[in-house]
Parts: sequence; C-alpha cells; structure tokens
Amino acid sequence: MSGLLNHPATAAAARTGLVLTGGGARSAYQVGVIGALARMLPRDAPSPFRIVTGMSAGAIVAAALACHAARFRTGAIALERVWRNFHCDQVFRADTFSLLRVGLRWALALASAGRLVGAPESVFDNSPLRELLERRYDFGQMRAAMSAGHLDALAITASNYRTARSVAFFESRVGAADRADDWLRGMPTELSVNHLLASSAVPFLFPATRLDGEHFGDGAMRQIAPLSPAIRLGADRLFIVGVRDAPASSAMIAVDRVPSPGIGQVLGFMLDTLFIDALPASLVQLERLNRLIDQSAVPAPDGLRRIAPLVISPRASLSEIAARHARTMPRSVRALLRTFGIANVGGSELLSYLLFESGYTRELIALGAADARERRDELLSFIARAPAAADDRPTRNDHRVAVA
Repeated sequence: MSGLLNHPATAAAARTGLVLTGGGARSAYQVGVIGALARMLPRDAPSPFRIVTGMSAGAIVAAALACHAARFRTGAIALERVWRNFHCDQVFRADTFSLLRVGLRWALALASAGRLVGAPESVFDNSPLRELLERRYDFGQMRAAMSAGHLDALAITASNYRTARSVAFFESRVGAADRADDWLRGMPTELSVNHLLASSAVPFLFPATRLDGEHFGDGAMRQIAPLSPAIRLGADRLFIVGVRDAPASSAMIAVDRVPSPGIGQVLGFMLDTLFIDALPASLVQLERLNRLIDQSAVPAPDGLRRIAPLVISPRASLSEIAARHARTMPRSVRALLRTFGIANVGGSELLSYLLFESGYTRELIALGAADARERRDELLSFIARAPAAADDRPTRNDHRVAVA
C-alpha cells in the first residue's frame, strides 16, 4: 500500500480533490480527520490531494494543507498543534476593553440614530486572526509545492456582498486548471491571507474583507454548489469533510417543557440557516449524474465525467459538545454573549461556531480522528484506488455517504 500511495502515476491518475466546508470553530473536526488520515500514510508522503478547496474556516485548514503539500503529515500535525491549543484571543479581541468599546459604540449609534457615530462593522475585531495567519502561512511554500508537482490547485471561496454570489478564488499549477477556463464563478488570482480572512468573515460577527475593490464575507454564504470548485479544477475523486451535526433525534418533547427561544437561539438558528449545508443536495445531484453516465450507451459529452465522492461528517452533535464547554469562553466574551442569550444551552448552535477554546477544539479533533480511524480501510482504498468502476453504487450509513 505504501508504495502505491507514493507512486506519482497513481496520484496523477486519481486526481483526488479535498473539499472542506465551513463552520468556524467546528472546523477542528476537520483537523482531526486530516490528522488521522496523515498518520495512516507514510511519514514523508506528499499530499494525497491534487486539488484542495475550502470555504469559511475550512479555507484556513485547506490553505495550511496546500502550503505543506510536499510533506502532508508535517502540515497536518502543525495544523493540529495550533487547533489543539486555540484560545479566542488568537481569533478575535476578547479583552474587556475591546468588547466594552464595541458595546458602547453600538449603544451610542442606536441612541443617536447614527448621527454621532456609525455602528461598528462587526461585533468582534478579528485582527488577531490576521496576525496568526501572517505568522504561520507561507503561500510561497504552496507555489513551490505546485512547481514540484505535489499540488495542482488551491481554491478559496468567499461571498461578494454586492452581487450576493459566491466566488472561488484559485491559484493553480500551469496547465492544471484547463477545465476552469469558462468558469464564471472562478477567479484566478495570487492567493493571500486576505482571501482567508474574507472567506472566514462570519457576517455580523467579523468584518468584511476588501478584495479587488469589492467587499467579501464568509464563503459558506450563498454557496449552493460546494463541490463545483474542485470539479472545475479537474478533480475526478472528492474527499469531503463536513462539519454539520449528526441528524437530531425526532423524539417528541412535552410542550410545557419547551422554553421560548431566546435571542441567542434565534441568532444561532439564523446563522445555521445562512450557512445551510448544500452538500447533501449536491451529492444527490452528483449521484444522479454518475448513474446517467454509467447507463449511457454513448460517450458522455465533453466536460461531463464520473466523479467518485467519499464524505465524512460528525456522528455526534457539535452543538451539544459546545454547550458542555461554554464556561471555557473568556469571562468578558461570556458577559457579552449572555446579553444575547448565547452563553447557554439554547444558544449552543451559535456558540459552536465561536468557541475557539482548547477544551472544545480538542474534543472535536478527537471526534474527527475517531471517525476517520473507524473508516481506515475505506479511506486508504479510496485514496489509492484507480477511478471507480461503472458498476459501483453508493452506500449509505446514517449521515455518512460513500460513493466509490
């Protein structure tokens, strides 16, 4: 198996793409999956993913892996080390003075109807995240990996506030993205930390980022085709790591025991709706196209090809895990969130996106690693195998889907 995974011809034939959806602190789950996968491969193996794409916090994880495409395990372990030791003040200013200043500005803007001062751009100042990314990310290293043939393309998705459309900013090896020539939502560019900040700018919570004269926000917004960037850039196989909760129980609860939803719960619901996961619908559409190609008696039209996906997503509720770790948030942040009713069980949905604290991220990393190890043989077979046979059919296991 090791020799097959290391063989350049296998990697080129497979053209496997990595797709990381978004979700703030929830992306610690993706870090756990990737870390476990890296430990299954030879220590010095290059990335098994020729094409890497991400949105929201998933873009931050994707870019880290692209920068270490020459030594996949080294990059995965370095990424894991950062996420295992995360604190909120590494992502946004969590000190009392900064949060008080934002609160006072909101109050003054409201009291004066915006005449004295305008409302702040966002609840949180994410300049610490910029400092962290600038310190740790070397896109020159990513370009070197492309030149050496370890990586074909990296795409980072962000949402344009003016046009209300998602845009995939991508950088690719010369000649590696010929299928993206007519891609209306793809923009070739020289990627930078600004693209990561734009892609991870959760609306209302973090400020928009200006790119090419336009303002962009979180890449998970308005993203109705999360698989498109990787497919457009030439992937024939897709390894997808989602961060959505496992399906909730449908058990009925007595009406008199259900509290009225607080502002925090409503905000969490709105954020979850804003980031509504188009992945299941995209997989259903992909499955239908695969069957159409398999059953067709004539060659598929130019550009239409069979795509084999494998999906891993949490088998536990990340919101429930976040609720258990709510008290690990800095006291100043808890005080602010409490005014919105967020720092309690009812607001755990929103909390699960914001809880950049090591207790929470470590549990999510462990969950992701356990989910990956449980499917070790399937993962290694998927990465090493040649393109799927026409008679392969999807297999389903709860919220997880594997088509190979």
